[in-house]
Amino acid sequence: MRIRIAAGLLFMAFVMSGLFAADAPKPAAVPLPVHYEGDRFWVEPVMPKGQTVKFLTDTDGGLIILEESVKRLEVPIKSVGEGAGRIDFILMPEFKPEASVPPPLGNDGNILVSLPVSRPGDPTEPADGVLGQAWFSGRVWTLDYPAKRILWYPKGGMPAGDPAHRVPLGFKKDENGKRAADFARLTVTIDGEPLDLVLDTGATIKLNDEALKALGDKGPASRATSFIGQSHFDAWHQKHPTWRVIDKADSMQEDEPMIEVPAVTVAGHTVGPVWFTRRPDPNYHQFASFWTDKRVEGALGGSALKYFRVSLDYPNAVAVFERR
Repeated sequence: MRIRIAAGLLFMAFVMSGLFAADAPKPAAVPLPVHYEGDRFWVEPVMPKGQTVKFLTDTDGGLIILEESVKRLEVPIKSVGEGAGRIDFILMPEFKPEASVPPPLGNDGNILVSLPVSRPGDPTEPADGVLGQAWFSGRVWTLDYPAKRILWYPKGGMPAGDPAHRVPLGFKKDENGKRAADFARLTVTIDGEPLDLVLDTGATIKLNDEALKALGDKGPASRATSFIGQSHFDAWHQKHPTWRVIDKADSMQEDEPMIEVPAVTVAGHTVGPVWFTRRPDPNYHQFASFWTDKRVEGALGGSALKYFRVSLDYPNAVAVFERR
């Protein structure tokens, strides 16, 4: 009798847990209008009159729209200052509901009006601007590289994922413990060494003709990369002379070389190969590290992220990496 009662109680607990699980709210995902090329994402919202606006999405970038694009779109400009010190901004324009992207929560919703030379990535690529860390700030996203789509979760809530592949994101805080910037840092392991890198979905290399021929993968010249400071690049090259190196590869940055790292471990997954482009150490030890909570050695970009469905929960400072 006791056994039957215990079994009945267990059965009821199982049923009730299933009911509660079924009733648990799930994040509602909104797919954004995107263009995917070279392992990078652009969003392409459409204005009510039919003009398409193309923004590179860049977790390590600013909020920028080109001056020529503002004129084409006929968006109102507001200015701060005068003369040579004047700074022009716009607010995110209205878009068609079926082809829209959310406005930035950070930066007071302002997007800086800039010249093409100030745009990260390859300035010669056709684009109207960049949506950077202040656009990602305060929201939950999934960047599904294999499926070539971006999902936004308006109600928040991290999509379900294996806890074994969940990693914390580091963010800089001020003296009061309040978040001071949304440049996300995460830790990966390369060649047995943990490395702190900034998350950089907009990291771009533009291969020159010789490098493109040496690579031989029939991909575009402008493409995603990851970055590493010179000291680590040189150490890898010296320790592993068989790791493939393409000299004078990057036509945008004084013909910097790139190195093919066989394996990178992130969030419990090991993937590869991953190409890293060399940058001077101060680029990351000084400038980038000023905006992160710890010193970073480089940036993790699309050359590594392309293997994953990456969910980013900015409010709770956590990411989930899933293989598809």
